[in-house]
Amino acid sequence: MDAIEKDLLMQIADLHGVPEGAYNIRANGQSAGRKSTENIEIVPKTDGKQGIDIYIKPNTKNESMHIPVIISKAGWQEMVYNDFHIGENADVVIVAGCGIHNCGGVDMTSRHDGVHTFYVGKNAKVKYVEKHYGDGDGNGENVMNPTTVVHLEEGASLTMETTQIKGIDSTNRVTKADMAAGSEFIVKEKLYTHGKQTADTDFVVDINGEGCRTDIMSRSVAAGQSRQNFVSTMNGNAPCKGHTECDAIIMDDASVTAAPCLSANHIDAELIHEAAIGKIAGEQLIKLMTLGLSEKEAEEQIIKGFLH
Repeated sequence: MDAIEKDLLMQIADLHGVPEGAYNIRANGQSAGRKSTENIEIVPKTDGKQGIDIYIKPNTKNESMHIPVIISKAGWQEMVYNDFHIGENADVVIVAGCGIHNCGGVDMTSRHDGVHTFYVGKNAKVKYVEKHYGDGDGNGENVMNPTTVVHLEEGASLTMETTQIKGIDSTNRVTKADMAAGSEFIVKEKLYTHGKQTADTDFVVDINGEGCRTDIMSRSVAAGQSRQNFVSTMNGNAPCKGHTECDAIIMDDASVTAAPCLSANHIDAELIHEAAIGKIAGEQLIKLMTLGLSEKEAEEQIIKGFLH
């Protein structure tokens, strides 16, 4: 790998070399490295689609895998499908993410569309970390459209941490989940847009089993003339607890829309939505500026703390 590709790997997966454990590194549509372990098997798809199937054995504990994607070839566009089959009682961490470096000129668009589907077995536990990052000369566009589909069996748990903080001109982020009895689905989203960037986020969660818990939390900052649209649909079809929250800072000439939809279809479905959109408080800026920071530096510190 060259210096640009190594930097992309560091940005999206904190990798400075070959990771421990199972991994699959995809670069410009090709495999740049793959390793399976005794408990985690990675298999290229055989149905004509680009992507991989990941099989994690039942009772696998304290193991992790990395599946980053990097695009350094200007104008490269792809559609990738990755399916995760997590066995019963497993407890694993999966680190994904995509980094694009585009120096292809004004009319050149680099694009990665990915569909990740999780089949989480009974009482299994998964932590899924996904980072998106873009770089380049600022002329071509970087586009990412991630779709995540989650199927949780009884007692299963998936915690999803997603971060997009730089360089993505357009993104359509779709997450769908269905939950069986006693399962848990937690989402922590962090999003930053600037310039004329656009970001659409759409969550749909079907809570179908008794005793389920879901918590969707989105924190975002919209600066410049960027636009963000947050939609969250939560269907409580059984005795359950569901919470969705959108907390956004708006700056300059940006716009943010939050549209919650809660549907309680059982008398014991408890669903809550919270949304807050506003500018940085003046007293916060003043307090930091009295410590010697410029207004711009104060704004940067507030945003950094907000998205931490």
